[in-house]
Amino acid sequence: MITLKRPTKEYESEALTFKQEFIENGETTINGSELLDQMDSYDEWLKSVTDNISPDTVNPEWVVTDTYFAFDEDDNIVGIIDLRHELNDFLKDFGNCGYSVRPSERRKGYATEMLKLIIERARQIGMDRLQLSVEPTNEASIKTITQNGGKYERSFTFEGIEAAVYMIDLV
Repeated sequence: MITLKRPTKEYESEALTFKQEFIENGETTINGSELLDQMDSYDEWLKSVTDNISPDTVNPEWVVTDTYFAFDEDDNIVGIIDLRHELNDFLKDFGNCGYSVRPSERRKGYATEMLKLIIERARQIGMDRLQLSVEPTNEASIKTITQNGGKYERSFTFEGIEAAVYMIDLV
């Protein structure tokens, strides 16, 4: 059982350890982290994530986004997930949601549970569909998406990399 919690200053140390685990695993991208993987300062990232919650403070180049850490029963960060309330031109292929599970916690069902919880959040804010994209070689993520009702819709290519778009109907 996991819980989703918004990032706070209180989680800084554990969040940086979470980020470091990806780096040590040779992974440069943390999907669903709203650029945690690219920012040097946790405080800067936290301000960005907090600002992007509201239409009044969202970065004009971004969209309103809810970002959550996923905590296990022992209150350890096992993943991160975001929910973009709408899609702009850049996100039209990528979708409403991204997520990552820390390397040491994979294959335990956390991603499936995280997506299930974010689907409920999407319903609460009145979304009809949730769009997700995934590289065809990411079998674990495809399984996570399809277990949550995702149906393949189409493929696209971005910077020479092919990806598939899946839709989850929420109504």
